Amino acid sequence: MTKIIGVGNYIPSETITNLFFDKHVFLNEKGVLLKEDNTSITDKLKKITGIEERRYAHSTEVTSDLGFIAARAAIENAGIDPETLDYVIFAHNFGDVPFGTVQSDTVPSLAARVKHLLGIKNNFCVAYDVLFGCPGWIEGVIQANAFIKAGIAKRCLVIGAETLSRVVDIHDRDSMIYADGAGAAILEVNNDDDSGIKSHLSASYTLNEKDYLYFGKSYNNDRCQNTRYIKMDGRKIYEFALLNVPDAMKKCLDNSGYSIHELSKIIIHQANEKMDEAIVDRFYQLYDTPMPENIMPMVIHKLGNSSVATIPSLLTMILQDELEHHKINKGDVALFASVGAGMNINAFVYKF
Repeated sequence: MTKIIGVGNYIPSETITNLFFDKHVFLNEKGVLLKEDNTSITDKLKKITGIEERRYAHSTEVTSDLGFIAARAAIENAGIDPETLDYVIFAHNFGDVPFGTVQSDTVPSLAARVKHLLGIKNNFCVAYDVLFGCPGWIEGVIQANAFIKAGIAKRCLVIGAETLSRVVDIHDRDSMIYADGAGAAILEVNNDDDSGIKSHLSASYTLNEKDYLYFGKSYNNDRCQNTRYIKMDGRKIYEFALLNVPDAMKKCLDNSGYSIHELSKIIIHQANEKMDEAIVDRFYQLYDTPMPENIMPMVIHKLGNSSVATIPSLLTMILQDELEHHKINKGDVALFASVGAGMNINAFVYKF
C-alpha cells in the first residue's frame, strides 16, 4: 500500500481581485471588442466559476521556485531526510516562464531543478517531469504508487506547480480564471495498516477532444502573431467533463471496494465551481443518492485555477486545519479526481 506521509503548499502572496481586470480590453476570437462592460464580465465570471480572487507569483519567481517551496514544506511536514527520496516527480504544463517573457524553459527538467535546490546528493534519486494537463499531480501520484508497489521505490516526492499568469492572453476574458501556486506530497510504502491508495484510474480522450485546451494566438490581432497563449473552448470542456468525469469517478470508487456512503470527501480539481458542483452532483446521481453537504471543499473563489497545484494545495490546507468546516480524520475515505488538457481524466481513492 502507498500512503501520504507529508504535504506542503505554496500560495503566492500577490492577491489579484476581479478589480484588477477593470481596465483590460477584452476581445472575442475575431478581435472584436466585447459588448459587455468589464464589470458585467467579471460579475459573470464570479457567478459561473465562483472566482473572486486569484494568486500570482512574484516577478522574481518561476514555477520551479514555487515547486521547491512546496516540496520543502512537504519534506518538513513528513519529517524525512530528502536523501531517502527515490523519485522527484514534478507535474506542470508550461515550465519556467520568467516574468516579462513568453518563452518556456524546461531544460533541465523542473524536477531536476527542485532536486538541486533541495541539495539532494543521492544520484539514484530520479527526477523527471509530468505533462498531463491539470490532472498532472494525480498522474504523478499514480506513477509513484506504481513504483512503490513494484518495489522500485520506497519513497517519492510528487509536486504540482504552475504559473499560468505568465501564459495568458490579456485580451481573452478566460485569462481571469487562471492563477499560480504549488502543492506537494511525500508518498511511501505502508506495511503498518490499511491506509493508502485503494484504487486509481486514468484516461486520455484524444480522438476528437485533444484541442479543447490549446495554445493559440492573441485575440488582439496587432500583437505578435508568433506568440501563443493558453486558450480553451469552455463550453466543450464543460460538456465533456459532465459527460465523462462522473463515470470515471464511479468506476474508480467501485474498484476500491468502498460504497458511496463511505466517502468522507471528494477532492476535485478547482477548475470552475459551477462545473465541479455539477460533476459531483451527477456522480451521486449515478448511485441514486443525493449529494451530501460539505462533501466537496472549494478554494477556487480565493485562489483561482492553478492547474496541477489545486489539488495538492487544497489537500494541504485541509490536513493542516487551514480550511474552515473541512477536516480529514484517521480512517476517512476520500476520492480525488481531475480533468484537463489532453483531454485527460484521472482519479484515485485514498483511505487516511
